[in-house]
Amino acid sequence: MLLLNDEKNGLLDCARMICAAARTAPKGRGLDLMTTAIVSGDEKDRLVERMHLIAERDGVAFFARDAENVRQAQLIILFATSKKPLGLPNCGFCGFDNCAELQRVGGVCAFNSGDLGIAIGSAVSRAADLRIDNRILYSAGKAALELGLLGEDAALAFGLPLSVTGKSPFFDRK
Repeated sequence: MLLLNDEKNGLLDCARMICAAARTAPKGRGLDLMTTAIVSGDEKDRLVERMHLIAERDGVAFFARDAENVRQAQLIILFATSKKPLGLPNCGFCGFDNCAELQRVGGVCAFNSGDLGIAIGSAVSRAADLRIDNRILYSAGKAALELGLLGEDAALAFGLPLSVTGKSPFFDRK
C-alpha cells in the first residue's frame, strides 16, 4: 500500500492527543469541570455560519475573519468549563466575598476560568509538539456556546482550529 500525502488522516489522532493534554492539566481542588469536543464537517460549517452571524449582528468584524480561519481548518477542538465555584472558604479570588454571592449574580469562579486557561495552554503545547498549526479563538468559543454545542452547563469556551497545510492559515490574517 502506498499512502501519498497522508498527513491529514493523522490529524484526528493528533486532536485526540491534544484533548488528552488538556484533560490531564492540573485543576483547582482536583475538580475536572472541563468539556472538550472535536468538531468537523457539517457541525464545523454551522459554527462558521454562527461566527459570521455574530460578526454582523454584534458589529465585531474579527469574528468573520476568525470564521474564515475555522473554515480553512480541517477540524476544530472546543474547550469549555462549567460555572461551579470550588467552595473555598473566604477565597474572594473572583472579586466577591463568597461563592454564594458569586452564584447569585451568575458569575464564573476564577478557578474555573483559570483551569480552562491552563488546560488550553497544555493543549497548544501538545499541538506545537506535534507541529500542528493552530490558534486559540475566543470567537469560536462564543459561537459554540450560542449553538449549545458543549451542553447547557458550559459557561466559558474557546476554540482551537487545527490545520495541516504547507502554510498556516492562522497567521498573516487580514
